[in-house]
Amino acid sequence: MSHPSRPTPSHEAAPTTTAVRAAMPVRWTPRFLLVWVAVLALWEVLVRVGVLRGLFLPAPSAIGRSLFTLAESGALAPHLGATLLRITAGLGVGAAIGVLLGLLMGTSRPLQRTIDPLVAALHPIPKLAFFPLLIVLFGVGERSKLAAVALGAFFPMLLNTMAGVRSLNPVHLELARNHGATRAQLFGRILLPGSLPMMLTGLRLSSNVAFHSTIGVEMVGSRTGIGSLLWLSWQTFRIDQLYAVLAVIAAIGIALATLVRLVAARLAPWQSER
Repeated sequence: MSHPSRPTPSHEAAPTTTAVRAAMPVRWTPRFLLVWVAVLALWEVLVRVGVLRGLFLPAPSAIGRSLFTLAESGALAPHLGATLLRITAGLGVGAAIGVLLGLLMGTSRPLQRTIDPLVAALHPIPKLAFFPLLIVLFGVGERSKLAAVALGAFFPMLLNTMAGVRSLNPVHLELARNHGATRAQLFGRILLPGSLPMMLTGLRLSSNVAFHSTIGVEMVGSRTGIGSLLWLSWQTFRIDQLYAVLAVIAAIGIALATLVRLVAARLAPWQSER
C-alpha cells in the first residue's frame, strides 16, 4: 500500500525563502554585483591616474582602509550601538503611539475632526526643526533625541493607520456589532487585520523617517552616534573617514529596509513584492 509522500525540506522552506527574497530591497544578482565592481574599479583607476582628486574623492581602497581602521580600533562600535538604540527605541515608541491614535481617529469622527487640524499643521514641518523645542522640554540628554526620533516616526504611522481603518467596509463592522462583538473584539478581529496593509506601509515610511531623524539629531546635538561621527569627520577634514561613515549609513539603511520588508512579508505575505 502506497503512502502519500511527505514534502521534502526544500519544499517546506520554499515559502520562507520566497518571503526573504521579497523582503530584500535590492536583488543581489550577479549583474548587480558586477556593475558595482566595475564602478569601484573605474573609480580606483581614475583616482590613481590623477583624473579624480583623491583629496576630495578618495579611492575605494582608501575608504576601505579607513573603515577597517574604525572597526579595528573599536571607535565604530559605540557610535553604531548608540544609533541603532535610538532608531529602535524612537521607532517603537512613535509607531506604537501612531497606531493607537490612528485606530481611535479612524473609528471616531469627532476625535478625527478635533485632532486632524493639529496634525495637518504639524506634519509638514521638518521634524528636525522641533529639536530645539524638545531640548527645552526634555533637556539636552537622551530623552530629547529619542523624542525627536519618535516624533518623526509618529506621523506616517498615524496617517496610514487612520487611512487603513477608513478604507474598511462599514458592513463588516455592522455585522460584527449585530453578532454581539465587543469593542475589543472589533479591534482585534476586524480593525487590526483590515488595516494591516496600510499599517505596514506606514511602518516602512516611519522607519525611514526615524532613521533620517536619528542621523540628523546626532549631527547637530550629540557626541555619540553615526551622525556625530560623520560630523566629526567633516570638522577634522578626514574625507576618507567621511566616505567610510557614509558607507556605514548606507549599510544601516539597507539592513533596516530589509528588516521592515521581512516583517511585512511575514505578516502580510499576499503583499510581498515579487
